Amino acid sequence: MFIGKTMLNESNLYPYQVHAINYILAEKTCLLRLGMGLGKTVSALTAFSKIRNIFVKKLLIIAPLNVALTGWDREILKWEHLSHLTYSICCGDIKERTAALNKDVDIYIINQENVPWMLANGYSKYGMIVVDESHGFKSHASQRFKALKKFVYRYMVLLSGTPMPNGEIDAWSQQYLIDRGELLGKNITTYRNMYFRVDFSGYKYVCMYPDYIAGLLSKKWLSMSSEDYLDLPDKIMNTVNVTIDNYDLYKQYEKEFYLKINSAELTAVNAGVLSNKLLQYCNGAVYNEDREYVEIHSNKLDQLEELINNYPDENILVAFNFKSDEERIKKRFKHAITLNSKSIAEIKTKWSNGEIKLLLCQCGTADGIDFLQKGGRIIIWFGLTWNLKNYLQFNARLHRQGQTKPVLIYHLVAAKCKDEQLMKVLNQKNITQENLFKILKEKN
Repeated sequence: MFIGKTMLNESNLYPYQVHAINYILAEKTCLLRLGMGLGKTVSALTAFSKIRNIFVKKLLIIAPLNVALTGWDREILKWEHLSHLTYSICCGDIKERTAALNKDVDIYIINQENVPWMLANGYSKYGMIVVDESHGFKSHASQRFKALKKFVYRYMVLLSGTPMPNGEIDAWSQQYLIDRGELLGKNITTYRNMYFRVDFSGYKYVCMYPDYIAGLLSKKWLSMSSEDYLDLPDKIMNTVNVTIDNYDLYKQYEKEFYLKINSAELTAVNAGVLSNKLLQYCNGAVYNEDREYVEIHSNKLDQLEELINNYPDENILVAFNFKSDEERIKKRFKHAITLNSKSIAEIKTKWSNGEIKLLLCQCGTADGIDFLQKGGRIIIWFGLTWNLKNYLQFNARLHRQGQTKPVLIYHLVAAKCKDEQLMKVLNQKNITQENLFKILKEKN
């Protein structure tokens, strides 16, 4: 319980949360795209509490591991009208998972990776299922999706702030979990043939009717943006162009897939591997075949230092992509500390108290962390990511409810290199999603 604090009750729910709850109850199977801070967790739990022992008995919550371990149970204990619900966190090894799933409780919370194991061991019938961060099931070929579509349920609620990180192609599998293929077709091939064409590369599917698909999805998808309901401070996006040393060698590596530098040989077996290594080159160090990184330049480190010096009184959050980025930043800045799943509890108080001036976090590991906005307002992207969901989620760690100052987001972008292409891709992906959200808002 929240010792020393007054628990919230149902009267404290905001009108938009009541709308989300009523939407779940009316639709039974649906997707809620709720912006950061709009309370998707309490909305889903409240909906369950209203139908528990009437239409359903048990709730299964499927979430990313960090969120499964620390997110949903805190919300149950935070609200008076939910505090009677019993729950079991079903993570850990097989013995721990089995024991947790065999408990007689109202709610079972498990991480996404264990869905195939649940099906194989007979844990597949629940009155209500909530899938948190449902874009984790966007791939029709993934084992977790193939397993989950065989589960038996009456209510299915998908929750995601970024349901289509790669565009409309990501919608099919999530919609299938909602309606078993009624809206977008019984299989992915039908969906592709009806609404997509293959681009010039022969690998990427380009949607020909994005507005039409958005209109279809509006029948079962509800979208609400944080900016429409919360009084958030400004978010100021900045791109800092970085000219890298050895640019001629970069172009050579890009063309020949091979480079010899500092007596080290750097190879890439295909275009996909090369793309990743070019991003490493942009950051200043590339891994060789022995999984050791070769330092090439320090231009981004120099620019990072300049930015840090511009804000001597601020706590700064740095997003990195590769382990080499983290190690090199820590070598330059001895006071830098890394945030990970093991250090959250220790860092939370220090960061909020302003005792950590430089906090590093790998861009794909920030899900479920809800305290960073209390200690800082500046993000610096040292190394970018292709993953739109990770990119948006990371930015939302500071630009969210509880933030009182304008948020500054800096991107260190190697000029005329892979970084520039990546920024364009992220912007285009985000435009596609924002178009969907706009249409869903109009239809809802």
